[in-house]
Amino acid sequence: MCILDLIWINLSMLAAEYKAVNLGQGFPDFSPPQFITEAFCKAVSGGPPMHQYTRAFGHPALVQSLAKFFSRIVGHDIDPFEDILVTVGAYQALFCAFQALIDEGDEVIIVEPFFDCYQPMVVMAGGKAVYVPLRPKEGTAVLSSGDWVLSAEELASKITPHTKAIVINTPNNPLGKVYKREELQMIADLCIKHDLLCFSDEVYEWLTYDGAKHVKIASLPGMWERTVTIGSGGKTFSATGWKVGWAMGSGHILKYMKTIHQNSIYHCATAAQEAVAQGFEREHELFGTPQSYFQQLPAMLHHRREKLASSLKGVGLQPIMPEGGYFMITDISSIGESVDFKDSDTKDENYDFRFVKWLIKEKGLATIPVSAFYSPEHSKEFDKYIRFCFVKENSTLDAAEEILKKWSQNESSH
Repeated sequence: MCILDLIWINLSMLAAEYKAVNLGQGFPDFSPPQFITEAFCKAVSGGPPMHQYTRAFGHPALVQSLAKFFSRIVGHDIDPFEDILVTVGAYQALFCAFQALIDEGDEVIIVEPFFDCYQPMVVMAGGKAVYVPLRPKEGTAVLSSGDWVLSAEELASKITPHTKAIVINTPNNPLGKVYKREELQMIADLCIKHDLLCFSDEVYEWLTYDGAKHVKIASLPGMWERTVTIGSGGKTFSATGWKVGWAMGSGHILKYMKTIHQNSIYHCATAAQEAVAQGFEREHELFGTPQSYFQQLPAMLHHRREKLASSLKGVGLQPIMPEGGYFMITDISSIGESVDFKDSDTKDENYDFRFVKWLIKEKGLATIPVSAFYSPEHSKEFDKYIRFCFVKENSTLDAAEEILKKWSQNESSH
């Protein structure tokens, strides 16, 4: 089991034990939009075909909807039956990519911070993970996730004759960084120069704020043929429990992933795929209009992001405003002196781990340590940040704000 899996389990248990307000785990605690739940109900009521096996590599209605929708975005005519593989969530799409395309001894460059499953999936495939961190710009106040940048020189220096792929996540979890076109072009140039694959995890693609624009690296010249793009119906329609994901890319790459899928999962739930297909049909018709959920959801979350940021600033914390995604990190170094950890058993842990446990036990608020999203070689550089999820009901955010206010009042009275 990977380190971060243990973190989720242990911190979730700790949060439950102390009945903490949970801004740690990354899922909405509000309902999906009515149109998507109605589509699911209609699918479940749709007779025998909706309750039996469908096409193993993706329900025909779904792969056709995805191909039609994304062809205009990537600027490439996507073949629904060759270029798309529907999976049990984005998680399984990633698993298929690593298992099918990474061989014993291959090196895979992972841009940090990274989602927890990348590293163990590389190891399970027999590969070696190599890490390049995003770092805050030097000499400037770091106020936005856009102030965290990838060094072209550092990335290029990690490429060896054994390098097989580069893994990116945009918008990034936990940072919220949305890669700019020129940043993606730099990565693309290296992939093309060294004949590398790119695994691009884009599950938060519709959640961007403050004018940030999500760009698919597969849409850049020369990249469709070498990119596996990972998507999520659960993140797209706020229905993470449905576990409908997909991988999109050139058929000559996806055919290997289909072999892994066929011999592990084989098939995904038919009714859920049908409902996601109907969701994309609706969004295709409404794309770019105020009625589109892809516009409504980020608008709603923008306000919740602002609400959380205001609460954090109110207790003297400096949030890093995310350009996209579900999460916001904040620098906790400014309040370190006022925290008495008491628990001597945690002295060897990174500072943010100790802080998160203290926050749950003493204040009743659950978050996630950011150094958990880094490799051991870089985690100490980034152990002064914690991650909050703001994709929550206003009542949940209000409860968190009350905890932070009481904390602030107690501090000021000392």
